Amino acid sequence: MHSAMWKQAVEWLAAAATDPQECKREWDHGKGTALLAAGRYWDVLSVPDRLGLLALDVLWSDPLKVLGPTLVDVTARRVGFFLPPDPVSEWVGFGVRHVGRGSWVAVPPPYRPAGRLEWLVPPDGTGTLHAPGPLELALGKATGTLAVLAPAGAEPTGPDRW
Repeated sequence: MHSAMWKQAVEWLAAAATDPQECKREWDHGKGTALLAAGRYWDVLSVPDRLGLLALDVLWSDPLKVLGPTLVDVTARRVGFFLPPDPVSEWVGFGVRHVGRGSWVAVPPPYRPAGRLEWLVPPDGTGTLHAPGPLELALGKATGTLAVLAPAGAEPTGPDRW
């Protein structure tokens, strides 16, 4: 049953590729990542890693909530939440990037990390995505937590600086 879930997740993700067969070959025999088009099946909300990890923790605190795919880029120090496509949505916040139609996202296969990319919550193949409302609330709570932890007026330095 476990392998059936992974196969379904592979098919679901690969469907966003220009050539799904080539995408799967790249995952298995190439660099391990594929560029997938955003905006058709999903958008990605990319946030700084500290904010994203805290928001994911808030979302995990509800055991009844089913989470959507969540990807981390450990080198860029960013977390990407997969959510329904919405070409008119505007996400505002320090370091927040909404990736939608016309953009591409580097994605590893759902069954293993690839270089700097790995799934915190892999896709399950059913099409489950993060709901924008709860994600926005979780990001708000995470922002509040970070505000308490950071000294007033402190500016980010190093890799967190965007």
